[in-house]
Amino acid sequence: MLLVFAVCALSLLICVSCGHSATPKPYAYYRITPPDTAYIPFDSYSKNMQAYPYTFALSQNAQVKPCDEPGEHYWINIYYPVFDATIHCSYKPVKNNLRELTNDALDFVYRNASHASAIPEREFNHPEAKVHGVLFDLEGNTASSCQFFLTDSTHHFFRASVYCNCAPNADSLAPVYNYLRQDIIRIVESFEWK
Repeated sequence: MLLVFAVCALSLLICVSCGHSATPKPYAYYRITPPDTAYIPFDSYSKNMQAYPYTFALSQNAQVKPCDEPGEHYWINIYYPVFDATIHCSYKPVKNNLRELTNDALDFVYRNASHASAIPEREFNHPEAKVHGVLFDLEGNTASSCQFFLTDSTHHFFRASVYCNCAPNADSLAPVYNYLRQDIIRIVESFEWK
């Protein structure tokens, strides 16, 4: 009886062990499919809010929220609920302090330099609209993937930076970063002072 039990157990063990060996699966990320985008003027979105000294084309996938920074009347956050991402926008009047405002914007960009693999710059000049500025793409695992500033050099200075509400991982967030970068380029190209 003991011999029959041992033979059955050994046979079962041999049958179970003769399968495919397990292979580890690579880490995977959720598939992110960016939504289609249509644009509306920021003016039409902001009719129920205060008058702003600037306007631009705003994605219909975004929500504008006035920023509650004390003493700063024209700061806004452009929130994308589908990505849980925000473009933080600030505005300052230029009062013989353009160099200081520009240096602050550059300092803010290069705070991320230790985490960025590269920071290519793209200059924007629209002389007919008196809009001049620089767009910075922060490549790598940085907290902010894209930043820019715009000015007319005499009266207005506008700065913005993109943040996703998650740990920075450039590989998994690439579709989000690409979508937001296209929206930022649309904002910059359509930007006008009032």
